Amino acid sequence: MLQQQQQQQQQQQQQQQQQQQQQQQQQQQQQQQQQHQQQYQQHQQQQQQQRQQHQHQQQQRQQHQHQQQQQQQQQHQQQQQQHQQQHQHQQQQQQQQQHQQQQQQQHQQHQQRQQHQQQ
Repeated sequence: MLQQQQQQQQQQQQQQQQQQQQQQQQQQQQQQQQQHQQQYQQHQQQQQQQRQQHQHQQQQRQQHQHQQQQQQQQQHQQQQQQHQQQHQHQQQQQQQQQHQQQQQQQHQQHQQRQQHQQQ
């Protein structure tokens, strides 16, 4: 009886692993699509850096524009670390969660606990 119960538990664990592998493959495909989009965003960042230096005072007054700059900088860091993060895909998810935390800190305090348990 003990052996049969253990075998059933092992089979359930294997099924969970297969589901996780499928999710990781889908996420890797999304990364490849995002690389092309992020290369265009790099070019836009370079063109907008000179304009944004002149608009620095407006950003302090307008907090919404200031958050947009943070979003672009985070995307820029993801591009530099894409090669390292294909093996460590969870780090990208953490960066995206931090990115959402800046915009919605109050709403995601409950969701953070749920995401933490799922990981």
